Amino acid sequence: MRLAILSRAPESYSTTRLKVAALDRGHDVRVRNTLRFAIDLSGDEPDLQYRGKPVADYDAILPRIGASITYFGTALVRQFEQMDVYTPNSSNGITNSRDKLRSLQILSRHDVQIPASTFVRDRQDAAAAIKRVGGAPVIIKLLEGTQGIGVILAPDAKIAEAIIETLQSTGTNVLLQQFIAESRGTDVRALVVGDRVIAAMRRTAQGDEFRSNVHRGGVAEAIDISPEQERVAVKAAQIMGLRVAGVDMLESDAGPLILEVNSSPGLEGIETSTGLDIAGAIIDHISNQVAFPELDVRQRLTVSTGYGVAELLIKEDSEYVGQTIEESGLREKDITVLSLHRDATVIPNPKVSRVFEGGDRLLCFGNLEAMRDLIPARRKRRAKIQDLPDEPLTTDAEDAEGDSPPV
Repeated sequence: MRLAILSRAPESYSTTRLKVAALDRGHDVRVRNTLRFAIDLSGDEPDLQYRGKPVADYDAILPRIGASITYFGTALVRQFEQMDVYTPNSSNGITNSRDKLRSLQILSRHDVQIPASTFVRDRQDAAAAIKRVGGAPVIIKLLEGTQGIGVILAPDAKIAEAIIETLQSTGTNVLLQQFIAESRGTDVRALVVGDRVIAAMRRTAQGDEFRSNVHRGGVAEAIDISPEQERVAVKAAQIMGLRVAGVDMLESDAGPLILEVNSSPGLEGIETSTGLDIAGAIIDHISNQVAFPELDVRQRLTVSTGYGVAELLIKEDSEYVGQTIEESGLREKDITVLSLHRDATVIPNPKVSRVFEGGDRLLCFGNLEAMRDLIPARRKRRAKIQDLPDEPLTTDAEDAEGDSPPV
């Protein structure tokens, strides 16, 4: 396998370990500075230049994209994807996970438990927002922070409001999050590779520090996580579009709560605490998957007019309940069942003898018109939206343009 590790820190622990693991397995590996690439769209097909010269034909890339270069880094990964080069972490996955608010929005849509969270832009909404997440003490997070930087524990509501107002006055976006008292000072990092957790550690803050990040002085110890924790960690990573990820979670009385999904997890802390060859497991996964480059299904299916992918719901009172896939007649309607989701179980490429149950969700490819009646209705809001009068007309020039400045 010819592999390129995209990294601006060739001497860092993680990059060095990944390179050595690839070399030990007989692969041709190069560490390439992410910022020295040029995206080339001047020819007949997508291409790249590196240091002004055409890029070699790589089988796979392993992105180690820093937060400060997310835009260019994800554009570069996207270009490799267009060139059918395999990447364990898609460009969309990196983008999704890098934005804390965006990642929580996606996870909450897919029934992954997270601490109660809220995002507001007007300081007048801060008091209500604090109440929504359970009141003080409350966690305030900068949306762009990493390694525990920009995470503040506000002990009471007045202090929280003052911090929010100060940060917003500088144009900083902040997220409010519920403080989980029973997990104070500890969290769990699960390292997901492919469809399983290959290692996990519990990080514990020291002294008065409530942030457990190793970069903040936290102490890590290897642990065996529960099947529920593993299921949630793998689901969170896959929803993000990541096959290599560090999933951070809290151990709460209500079960595991996902804090963050990291697309470029550091390896030093978890390899040191567990004694496992995690870098090797990552390289092995890439080697096994290199023949299956990431595909954008929407791009590939644009040539199939009238056909597409849709999620279908078998309702409790549906005529299909109790029927097998073969008996249902879906095939005759030009509908192919790609996978069946039942509770927390996913059944890929189900057999035609599989019997439908009420509540089953089917990921299907086929004739869109034929699938129309089985597409679940749009989810309704649980609470009725309060009918408020329109805001008064603004006299601010920027507001009139539709883009209000941060308060």
